[in-house]
Amino acid sequence: MFDWLLKISSALAETTAAGDTTAAAGAVADPGSPASLISMFLPMILIVAVFYFLMIRPQRKKDKKVKDMLANLKPGDRICTIGGIYGTIKGLREDTVILNVGRDDTEIVFARWAIRNVEAVTVENEGELLA
Repeated sequence: MFDWLLKISSALAETTAAGDTTAAAGAVADPGSPASLISMFLPMILIVAVFYFLMIRPQRKKDKKVKDMLANLKPGDRICTIGGIYGTIKGLREDTVILNVGRDDTEIVFARWAIRNVEAVTVENEGELLA
């Protein structure tokens, strides 16, 4: 399975041994050798690794947190929508959320993906906030 890796390491050892003898003569290494291929692709591999760890992986973690938050919504949760509307969840459907908003508990229907976050303020404290 890893025969190609063993071939590369043996080719590198041969190239190094041959390079020592030809370096004195001033010869240049063969551009098709495995050592030159590795040195050519190594910077590209490092760039991909850096992009993965600095951009892709953190975004996946953030997406997973949002997905978990949306899956754990329940009636009575105080939420904030992406439009800045605060409300209390009255009911949940598959892709929609029914919110009670304001002093008169006006019902508004929102898409589930339009919820930014669940607030720490509970329903018992809602009367104090709206008064």
